[in-house]
Amino acid sequence: MNLTLIALVVAGIVVLVIGAVIFSLIGAWVRALFNGASVSMSKLVALKLASIPYGLIVDARITAVRAGIDVSADQIASHFQAGGNVVPTVQALIAAQKAGINLPWDRACAIDLATKGSGKSVVEAVRTSVDPKVIDCPNPEGGRSTIDGVAKDGIQVKAKARVTVRTNLDRFVGGAKEETIIARVGEGIVTTIGSAETYKVVLESPDSISKVVLQRGLDVGTAFEILSIDIADVDVGENVGAKLQEAQAEANKNMAQAQAEIRRAAAVALEQEMKARVQEMQAKVVEAQAQVPLAMAEAFRSGKLGVMDYFRMENVQADTGMRKSIADPEGKK
Repeated sequence: MNLTLIALVVAGIVVLVIGAVIFSLIGAWVRALFNGASVSMSKLVALKLASIPYGLIVDARITAVRAGIDVSADQIASHFQAGGNVVPTVQALIAAQKAGINLPWDRACAIDLATKGSGKSVVEAVRTSVDPKVIDCPNPEGGRSTIDGVAKDGIQVKAKARVTVRTNLDRFVGGAKEETIIARVGEGIVTTIGSAETYKVVLESPDSISKVVLQRGLDVGTAFEILSIDIADVDVGENVGAKLQEAQAEANKNMAQAQAEIRRAAAVALEQEMKARVQEMQAKVVEAQAQVPLAMAEAFRSGKLGVMDYFRMENVQADTGMRKSIADPEGKK
């Protein structure tokens, strides 16, 4: 008897719990049913047990079905569990359908997950595909206001461009974003300016820059399709060629001065060497002159030189000295 009572109590509790769950789900079930987007009660129970906000899933399915898009509750719940934004994804599908763009549910989910955390959204991607956006090149937030190039005549040209793009939904997942477009357009502008013979050519026809850049297919591998590139502003900058020539001339002057200093130092060293050699020669002369009296003394002792020979030599030297004094009385020579 006690066991039967316990079983009845347990069964009653289970019925009450199930009833409470069904009662909490009945509102969502009825709402979906009357909006033509019915969701089975078992599916709602499964969503609740999985801690998935069934109300959000039901509302998203109702929105899609009312717009003529058949998306099941399972698809919406799977995208929610993957970390996607359910409502924006459904809104993107509706916007794409209204614009006549073929956007399957799976691709919309992929785009939504790809834009997560980037500040973008799948709705913005679809909107840009319908209504093209304009990208400033260079990006003002990057700290630069112009793209600078130097023509062949050495004159710097400063340019600003505005790039009109629209989203290519087929390449949005895995495709390069706006930063790549800006970098490629900037590179194309610099190259085009650099190939101009003179800066005047760029100033006369700035549209030639956009035509050349647009022909290079800069949107390959990106999530966008470039519609147009317009040069918003072009101006003349510095004479870079003249500055480079001035710097080269200064470098050449410094090099010449360095070489001259090397030659001067070598000349000074050679001069000092010659002075040292002169001193050496003079020392040898003095040494040789010091040997003369010794040789004469030796000649006297050996009898090879007599007294009369010595006096004759003295007379010759005295006579020579007298002649020099007569020829140069002031001693200028």
